[in-house]
Amino acid sequence: MNLREEKFATPIITIIAILVLVAWFGGTFTDKVAPGIKAVEQKALSSVVIVMQRDQQLFEPVPATIKAKHATIVSSRLLSRIEKIHVSAGDRVSQGQLLIELEKDELLSRAAQSMAVINTVKAHLLEAKLSLERTLELSRSGVMSQADLEKAKARYDALTAEFVTAQQGLKEAEVALSFGQIHAPINGRIVDRFAEPGDTVQPGAQLLILYNPVSLRVEANVRERLALSLNVDQPLKVNIPALDKDLMSEIEELVPTGNSGSRSFMVKSRLKYSEGLLPGMYAQLMVPAGEESLLLIPEENVAKLGQLELVWLDNDGVSERRFVRTGKTVGDGLLEVISGLQEGDRILSVPH
Repeated sequence: MNLREEKFATPIITIIAILVLVAWFGGTFTDKVAPGIKAVEQKALSSVVIVMQRDQQLFEPVPATIKAKHATIVSSRLLSRIEKIHVSAGDRVSQGQLLIELEKDELLSRAAQSMAVINTVKAHLLEAKLSLERTLELSRSGVMSQADLEKAKARYDALTAEFVTAQQGLKEAEVALSFGQIHAPINGRIVDRFAEPGDTVQPGAQLLILYNPVSLRVEANVRERLALSLNVDQPLKVNIPALDKDLMSEIEELVPTGNSGSRSFMVKSRLKYSEGLLPGMYAQLMVPAGEESLLLIPEENVAKLGQLELVWLDNDGVSERRFVRTGKTVGDGLLEVISGLQEGDRILSVPH
């Protein structure tokens, strides 16, 4: 081939190659399938699912709060200065555990004074007893007069009463001394503390707050239409978003007075202990709100094509493709059908 022939052959070959590629992409070299519907294979018919209608319980999530049923404020009974605090917020404590020590110098001094008074009165009482016994013997002998006997007896009785009073004073001093150590009244967990060592505390001022973590409950204001249908001991599900956890509870108390502003009633439902639950956490109380009828099909029988959803129907032995719109998943792998199907339709498996 000379140079001139080669010059014309190259573009012709290029054009032919382009035409072949266009024909190949256009499907010229593949078998054609006529438009229409395809007969259902026997294998597909063996996995037919009937569209069914089911009554589903509706639940309304009501905002709620986790609260401690048993919460205790720890305070002092004395006007005193704090020496030591043995716990911090978050600590777990046992009933009887030492929490706070108060300054006890004055209390110890008072107890010592009470003991000294008892010892003094006890000595005088012993002396008065011996004097009474001698006076009684002399009175019988006629040496002492009746007036002297009555005087000795009156002194003995007065010292006896004084001794009882001194003993009572010692008990009060010992009780006051015991108030210098504050112990945990229950098993629980410290929520917060409001004092530090060196602070002077007033009687009744709160120092610590602790709660029993086993006795938690959920409290919610439920709108009156739903609240009036609830009963004590009725089980309700509680969702804890922060823990991504669902728990079961039982209604413990239905407050019989409604909130006139929100038209709602307070519902208190006890919770079983679960690790991670803390007072003040946000929760959702799932309150029954009636029923709804749903069309359900297995989720695996729905194919997705972009934003579109479709299924394959068995229409008298013929496979028919149909677009549908689905809703929520209701469990057990079932999917709600909003439109595109009706009860009794026969759904085939998604072809592969």
